[in-house]
Amino acid sequence: MAVHCKYKLLFTLLFTAAYGDHTLVYDSYSGRVLSPGEYVEHIISNTTFWCTNEIEPCNPHEGRRVDGSCNNLQHPSVGASHTPGYHVLPVVFDGYNDSRRSCSGYELPLSRRVRTTLLLEGRLPDPQYSMLLTHFWVFMAGDILSIHDTINYVLWNTHCCGEYGWLDPDCVPIRVPDDDPVLRFSNQRCLNLTKPFTFQSTGCTGTYNPPERTVTATSVFDLSQVYGDNLEVLLTKKRLFEGGLLKYEVVEGRIWPPTLPNYAEVCLLNQPPRETRCHDVGEDSSNSILGINLFVIWMWRHHNLVAAELAAINPCWDDEKLFTVSRDINVALIMQIYYYELYPLLLGEENMIDEGLLSTSVGYRDVYDENVLPQVSLEYGFSLRWGHTIQEGIVKMYDTHGNYVKNTRIANLTLRTGYLAVDDNIDYITQGAFRQPTGNVDHAVDPDIAETGLGAMQTVADLTSDDLQKNRYLGIAPYVYYRKYCFGDNIETFDDLLQAIDVEKVELLKELYYDVKDIDLMAGMWVERPISRGRVPATLYCLNVDQLRRSIVSDRHWYERQHRPNAFTIDQLLEIRRASIARILCNVGDTVTEIQKRAFIIPGVGNEIVSCEEIPKIDLQAWADARCHSK
Repeated sequence: MAVHCKYKLLFTLLFTAAYGDHTLVYDSYSGRVLSPGEYVEHIISNTTFWCTNEIEPCNPHEGRRVDGSCNNLQHPSVGASHTPGYHVLPVVFDGYNDSRRSCSGYELPLSRRVRTTLLLEGRLPDPQYSMLLTHFWVFMAGDILSIHDTINYVLWNTHCCGEYGWLDPDCVPIRVPDDDPVLRFSNQRCLNLTKPFTFQSTGCTGTYNPPERTVTATSVFDLSQVYGDNLEVLLTKKRLFEGGLLKYEVVEGRIWPPTLPNYAEVCLLNQPPRETRCHDVGEDSSNSILGINLFVIWMWRHHNLVAAELAAINPCWDDEKLFTVSRDINVALIMQIYYYELYPLLLGEENMIDEGLLSTSVGYRDVYDENVLPQVSLEYGFSLRWGHTIQEGIVKMYDTHGNYVKNTRIANLTLRTGYLAVDDNIDYITQGAFRQPTGNVDHAVDPDIAETGLGAMQTVADLTSDDLQKNRYLGIAPYVYYRKYCFGDNIETFDDLLQAIDVEKVELLKELYYDVKDIDLMAGMWVERPISRGRVPATLYCLNVDQLRRSIVSDRHWYERQHRPNAFTIDQLLEIRRASIARILCNVGDTVTEIQKRAFIIPGVGNEIVSCEEIPKIDLQAWADARCHSK
């Protein structure tokens, strides 16, 4: 005890000397300022990474911070990495170590059985969406979530199906029924899975009712997979400190983020000796699944493209100015594409206008409300996992003339950045991204997503069963409560579901669940009819609308705002409005000289592949600084 007190006093003195009256340390869970003594306790218990945030005093005239802090001046830590989200509905737990039970008190049906009953396995191409849409959607999901929950059971705790895994309180393995339609022919009766990281499990708070999930990303859309979620990573791993550029390498004419020498520590599935490339950017997620990896490369290049052009336009700008403005433009372009190009295809453009998510004017839109905190709902992050049902398991590759070259399984490209850098693979994959249809929006899942979703990382991995299991251990309320919240439905019997779900699917739900109030949210969304004028399940539509609206009104640095630090001029905003995913690929995509104008939609009549010269460009002359050209 005396030794502990001696070290605590020493750490306290060092902390006070180092930080003085400037940096404040916040408790990441509660958002309150910690005393030096409380911070030292976290140092001693080795919980500073998850449980504390060091934040410089807020400057109301400062631009967007990379760590997400000071977005709300009254609550500086809210929205920073490792801070809580919010809940659309109260979470439902039967105890920290137990998932939700049925209304009758019995265990809910096995996650794997629910999935194999409600979702067929098979491949059917979508008549509208290109694979680029799902690549981009998963990239944007990664911008406000984190991959630590997956890393936990893939790399750190792989024993959950072992002899002692069923007794480990951190494990939630998925039981496989003996009559499983696929795995009955094997000896596989368990799928490995661990519980989500929470502020309780990481030692940030001792209050266990209810456990609150924690993620590493910031709570706003800010390209954190490109720029990082803390200042140290940005400064040490990413910035070149020359011309506003990010660090980069050029190999055989292609521009890449800097490479990690010890690639085997991160890009575990690289196939040596040829596959050695792995991003050294301080973010494990940038080397993760294919969609994220591609967009990290493309947006990394796009930042440098913008910075180089701005440097030519404004020779008097220093590195800091060039970097800050380039980042601001890059984030704005992506948000313009996310809200105005991708989501109208999913939610319906007319619906989004009616909901106030899209501006009907090309000018400013300023609806900031400091009383709405910049947070991501638990349900929004979870609902995005419905996207697994429209992911294609086979990646088809094409040359620049649209000729089919070869294919590979998307599950085999996770943690395998090196594959992109050999045999012109990134060129062929890029061409295929806007030519190949994604999986159809239906009640089926690609076999590779359902059986081998993590490639060689797991013997068997059913990503959709994982989603349902996480539904329960995140404490997400049953499906019928969200129907009540979203549409006012009072669902008391299975027959009441007919207003939202087709009769044959209701019969399957009756077979699985004892009570209609037992139905998991994800299970309901799997079988629910789509929203009118849109293509996603109605409840998913509702949860996405809630979050997209909150992201606009709670973000002090939202790109459409006139009254924000470093706001765009009206001419600059008009250029941002010209953004498209096709233009991004024309600018930085590998060997892309032709593409359809609406690249989230497969090419066809009315959306033919055309020269990049026909794709509208953004004129960075709108950012010309007269001071750089005055006498």
